[in-house]
Amino acid sequence: MDKSTFEERKIINGSVHGSLRHDSAHKHVTGTADYIDDIPEPAGLLHGALGLSDRAHAEILSMDLSAVAASPGVVWVFTGKDVPGVNDVSPAGRHDEPLLAETLVEFHNQPIFAVIAETRDAARRAARKAKIEYRDLPHWSDINGALTNGSPLVVEPMTLKRGEPETEMAKAPHRLKGQMRIGGQEHFYLESHIAMAIPGEDDEVAVWSSTQHPSEIQHMVGHVLNIPSNAVTVYIRRMGGGFGGKETQGNQFAALAAIAAKKLGRAIKFRPDRDEDMAATGKRHDFLVDYEVGFDEEGRIHAVDATYAARCGFSADLSGPVTDRALFHADSSYFYPHVHLTSKPLKTHTVSNTAFRGFGGPQGMLGAERFIEEIAYAVGKDPLDIRRLNFYGAKGSERVLTPYHQEVEDNIIARVVDELEESADYQARRRAIIEFNRSSRFIRKGIALTPVKFGISFTMTAFNQAGALVHVYQDGSIHLNHGGTEMGQGLYTKVAQVLADAFQVDIERVKITATTTGKVPNTSATAASSGSDLNGMAAFDAARQIKERLVAFAAEKWGVDPSLVVFLPNRVRIGDAEIPFPDLIKQAYFARVQLSAAGFYKTPKIHWDRQAGRGRPFYYFAYGAACSEVSIDTLTGEYQVERADILHDVGRSLNPAIDLGQVEGAFVQGMGWLTTEELWWDSKGRLRTHAPSTYKIPLASDRPKIFNVRLAEWSENAEASIGRSKAVGEPPFMLAISVLEAISMAVASVADYKVCPKLDAPATPERVLMAVERLRQV
Repeated sequence: MDKSTFEERKIINGSVHGSLRHDSAHKHVTGTADYIDDIPEPAGLLHGALGLSDRAHAEILSMDLSAVAASPGVVWVFTGKDVPGVNDVSPAGRHDEPLLAETLVEFHNQPIFAVIAETRDAARRAARKAKIEYRDLPHWSDINGALTNGSPLVVEPMTLKRGEPETEMAKAPHRLKGQMRIGGQEHFYLESHIAMAIPGEDDEVAVWSSTQHPSEIQHMVGHVLNIPSNAVTVYIRRMGGGFGGKETQGNQFAALAAIAAKKLGRAIKFRPDRDEDMAATGKRHDFLVDYEVGFDEEGRIHAVDATYAARCGFSADLSGPVTDRALFHADSSYFYPHVHLTSKPLKTHTVSNTAFRGFGGPQGMLGAERFIEEIAYAVGKDPLDIRRLNFYGAKGSERVLTPYHQEVEDNIIARVVDELEESADYQARRRAIIEFNRSSRFIRKGIALTPVKFGISFTMTAFNQAGALVHVYQDGSIHLNHGGTEMGQGLYTKVAQVLADAFQVDIERVKITATTTGKVPNTSATAASSGSDLNGMAAFDAARQIKERLVAFAAEKWGVDPSLVVFLPNRVRIGDAEIPFPDLIKQAYFARVQLSAAGFYKTPKIHWDRQAGRGRPFYYFAYGAACSEVSIDTLTGEYQVERADILHDVGRSLNPAIDLGQVEGAFVQGMGWLTTEELWWDSKGRLRTHAPSTYKIPLASDRPKIFNVRLAEWSENAEASIGRSKAVGEPPFMLAISVLEAISMAVASVADYKVCPKLDAPATPERVLMAVERLRQV
């Protein structure tokens, strides 16, 4: 029993805007956090494995699975013909993504059958015994191949246009044309995909899925089983990482497990190993950016015309909105007076690419920074000067309209960049680096300061909604459930802080519970950096409803005006009296006051017309800037990040400790995307970088030697977000562009900074070395 006095308890534990550790941090580091594979297995559980194609594009002429079925321990083998409902798990609803391919395979390692066996090992061994006859068809696995072969588009392209780019480009004093290749990226979450299904009575099935989108899993399972959504309940307490890779890609594993569970009447688990997971699930989209930019003698942009072509894979998946968001961020932080942008979502014979932190935004923004870099070399200026010259203007100026016709009303990028330039001592360090490079024979250094402006909201307006369920029990403890999912980013902790703050009780009173479609229906994916914005506001709304009932009850019982009922830390003041929060709850219960509420929130102000290319797709923008310094070895192309300074805008942070962790992690992950993480397919369409031995994510030793990260503590969201905070999941990922730009400067020193190196991404040591050798010939 808590015996502390009111005077000792002036504030609550875990209020918003305070640093609080992640609710599961101690479990993460001690190995006691329960993931799906840690759940005690039900009696009679069977294991599933995928039967994968070994062709990139081919007709299936025959399929002999007799050896598979006869393999020791095998209980059932099924194909697309055994799917009770619709053999499709397309998140775009285009019926272009079969759960199990029946007559045509369109990428190497596409699932074509599934094996259910007594053990996971038995299932996997059996899956390799299939005898399949194919008729090979022409295939292409990259953007060049798609363009050469006149590949179709997986979705309709989008165009953004403002001004008169066709005529104004010709009037520009200077023009340049270029092309940039931007690589994809593997999610490399620590916990691979996993799903477990347990059959219920009648048509019911319960599914545990490592997913960012429980409602989509619910929908897809119902789709393939031909049962309504109310028969499917999906659970997820936590994922071991997601990064967008578990927004749609978990559909196939959950659907296969559910089909087998209902067929056999036994619990089923699917858990692919790392190689299978990497080969059979989507990645970040590769892009090829073709551009023309018109500018004046000072380096001010006059017009931009760019096409963003993407390797989308064999089906649409989320490629439409991903390529759309690339265009939304093709302006980065810069105002284009005249602009024409087009997407080209190309079909390739590879696994369908999908959501990944930034959702196309990083590729769009990286293209814009290349425009700036090329202009800087053309006019002989520091790229930072060109960036500053082209920033969006202040509200009310003539430089606020984006290519999609939304006004930038909350622009703070100039202040963020100015502060970081000073705190990082950018100018003095740049001069010192130029001096160092004059005399250093083999080691060259570079430094760059780049900005971030990232729009927050789902561009599909309907997804910008959330629900929460809050119960207050008789003892004053609180049960919290909402539609967001926890993948290590701290969402559960932040929403619990919101609820504790609303009731003014210690966060220890709030029980965080697993996300489930049985409690909060019709949820949106935890994606687009909107988890805290949406679910925090929904939980706040639920608390508001309960508090209003408590206020009305207290005012009537004590005979005071409702304005005199005030929630204080762990107690409530009612007129001149103060009573502990649990005591008020107990009395409210006996007075039959409803102590449960379903909260709801929908983001205001946003709207979008894709056909017209106009609207307000984003509620607000998050800003940031990073200054990175690198050293490269011109003999090998190897490099090190010597120092990184970051100033990032999260509004009024709900939890500065968690937000700092998100900024640091995003920067390092973005650094990997732009440097060491390279996806490579061979001539047969096989992904060869499908394991840690061949795919190189950053190590702890790759982090910047000096890593200074600060939040812009003076910032506050101009819009009425939860606690006036801003999203932090995706925006800091793009801070790592400063690393690529710094490497570029180091390479450019070989030719005395007269030529833009035009580095493609990822800038692997091989690419850096080739760029150095190329510039030596200038």
